[in-house]
Amino acid sequence: MPLKIVFLGSDPIALPALEWIAGEGSGVASLIAVVTQPDRPSGRGQAVAANAIKVWAHGRGIPVHQPAKLSDADVAWMSALAPDLTLVMAYGQILRENFIAAPRLGTVNLHASILPRYRGASPIQSAIAAGERVTGVSLMRIVRRLDAGPVADSEQVAIGPLDTALDAESRIAAACIPLLARSLPRLARGELEFREQDEAQSTHCRKLAKADGLLDFSAPAAALAARINGFFPWPGCTIELKGQAIRLGLADVGTSPAPGVAPPGRMEPGTPAPGAVLGADPEGLLVATGAGVLRLRRLQRPGGRMLPAGPFLLGFPIPPGDVIASHTMTAIGM
Repeated sequence: MPLKIVFLGSDPIALPALEWIAGEGSGVASLIAVVTQPDRPSGRGQAVAANAIKVWAHGRGIPVHQPAKLSDADVAWMSALAPDLTLVMAYGQILRENFIAAPRLGTVNLHASILPRYRGASPIQSAIAAGERVTGVSLMRIVRRLDAGPVADSEQVAIGPLDTALDAESRIAAACIPLLARSLPRLARGELEFREQDEAQSTHCRKLAKADGLLDFSAPAAALAARINGFFPWPGCTIELKGQAIRLGLADVGTSPAPGVAPPGRMEPGTPAPGAVLGADPEGLLVATGAGVLRLRRLQRPGGRMLPAGPFLLGFPIPPGDVIASHTMTAIGM
């Protein structure tokens, strides 16, 4: 008999896993209900709308439950369903202990990092911003401490030098499928072993805010590129040029422009100051940093579209020698 599963989640990252459960994995698991956050205002018009998880569930006739805050009534609702397992991914609420314990096999969570690293609210963004080259997803039991429960298995995902958080999130979402495909049958047979995390190796990441998008160009180019890519699309890194807030969508480490390709303009002889525009190459705008050259590959003006640097600079020229102001950068971890 397939495991009767109640799913808790509110973010589209879980959709590939849900599609697998409803399709190829239906012989292993049966989705009997979905719990997700209440409908909320979204978009420019702030119209109240259902999230992607609710829309998906309604399209397949799966019952949806949307408590604003879990209560004893929700525990009773869960117990009446008599699920074998609760599966959680990016739900957005702290779970009550009696809710966690209600299913026969308990409650497990898909966390978007290789635990014990990057426990917390922004594991994908923080891993990229920290310069990691590998991330992934872990299957763990939920306990009251944040992301500290024992782990059964994980699936790794590579992070490329031009991967944004959006790119990594898509791969992590897909990585949930093989992880569940090999773990759920073993869980059903009582063969899945959960091992305690090594607390000495744990790291934490907090919820991100708009202020995290400010950049200090005295930092190394590699660190700045990682932060720009990790924080796209949210909270997004910005710079100020010609009195406008320019949003950055992609960056990497470049090389200093060759003589005659990008003239020095108004720059003084010697080492350019951090934040000084050096010119451009075919791939992006080149900016001096505390160590190395930062190449800004995608930029966006207020009200405009995110564009590759070439088309952007045609409509918004930035001469060599202009200096982009630096700001204090926040720490990534808690």
